[in-house]
Formats: sequence, C-alpha cells, structure tokens
Amino acid sequence: MTDIDDRIRDVLDADDKKFLSELEASDRGLWRQIGDSMSGPMGGWTKLVFGLSIVFGALFLFCIYMVVTTHHQFEHLMWAIAALTVLVFQGFIKQWLFSRMNMLNVLREIKRLQVQVAMLREERGE
Repeated sequence: MTDIDDRIRDVLDADDKKFLSELEASDRGLWRQIGDSMSGPMGGWTKLVFGLSIVFGALFLFCIYMVVTTHHQFEHLMWAIAALTVLVFQGFIKQWLFSRMNMLNVLREIKRLQVQVAMLREERGE
C-alpha cells in the first residue's frame, strides 16, 4: 500500500468502504464476471446470448458427430460446412459476451477512481 491509499481509506465513509472492499477483495473469476454481466439494463440480452452460446455449442457438437458418421461425400461436406458456420457464429457470440464483461470491468475501475478522486477533493476541502 502507498501513502495515498492509506489516506483515501482514512476518509472513507461506511458505504464507500464497502464498495471499495467489494472491488478489491474478490478475485473476479470468469464465472463471477459472467454472473455480474447478467444484471443491469443489458442483463436480458446477456442471458439470451449466454443461452445461444450453449445452443450453438451443442449444435456444433452435433454437426461434428454428423461429419464423422456420414458416408456420402456430399453429406460429409455439407455437415462440415455447417459445423464451420456454427463455429463462426459461436465465435461472434463469445466475442460479444467477453466484450461486455470487459466493458463492465472498465466501468468498475472508472467508478473506483471517481470515488477516490471525490474523497481526495473532500479531504482538501474543495
């Protein structure tokens, strides 16, 4: 800890201390970040996208199974193209989901900095 961190913690009220402890205390793993992204104004969209990623994952596995089990060359090719198409869709969906999680992490850090700046201004009496 630096001296500035100690000074910030000294001027915190109870709500601010709770907020900062939630930000710093938890190691925000993948599942926690996914869970956090499912709340708020875009929570419904995130739940839909998460469900779609599971559906596309199962569909991809089915397409791969069909590629392995088909015996005609044309069917084999069509199922392989379908598997690649589903895999691309899965990639787009995951990119959206991870971009949302990253945005929430950035917003969380910005909020943390705003709280710290506000506390420093109070301390200086501005």
